[in-house]
Amino acid sequence: MPSTFSREGVTLEAMTERNKNTMSEWLGIEFIEIGDDFLVGRMPVDHRTIQVLGVVNGGAYCCLAETIGSMAANMCIDREKFVAVGLDINANHIRSANKGWVYAKATFFHLGKTTQVWEIKITDDDGKLCCISRLTMSVIERKNVTV
Repeated sequence: MPSTFSREGVTLEAMTERNKNTMSEWLGIEFIEIGDDFLVGRMPVDHRTIQVLGVVNGGAYCCLAETIGSMAANMCIDREKFVAVGLDINANHIRSANKGWVYAKATFFHLGKTTQVWEIKITDDDGKLCCISRLTMSVIERKNVTV
C-alpha cells in the first residue's frame, strides 16, 4: 500500500521543533514514530499533565490527541495550498494513568477533500487503553488562514 503521508522534508525532530513555544511543548509532547498511515506521540505523566488526584487530566489527553491527530492530518494534504484545522474532538476516558508516559497513535477513518476523521488511541506504559478520541479536521485553503 502506498504511503498516505507526505513525508518530504518531514522528520520526527522537525515535527517536535514545529511545536516549540506552544502548549504541546509545555506539556512535553514528543513525536516518536511515523508509519505509512499512522503517527505516534507521547506525553509524560508529571506535574504539567496531572490533575489534583495525581492522574492525567482529561484535558491533557485531549491536547495530546489533538496535537498528534492534527499533525497527522496535515501530512495527508498539500501543505502549500491547504491546512487542516480542528473542527471537533471527542474523548472517552477509560483508565487513569499516574506515572511514566502516555502514548497516542493516530489513524484515519476518512480522508476527504474538505474533512478528515481521525481515531487517536492513548495507552499507558503497559499498553493499556486509557483514552480513545475521535478528531474531525476541516481542510481549508491557506489563503483563508491568517497566521
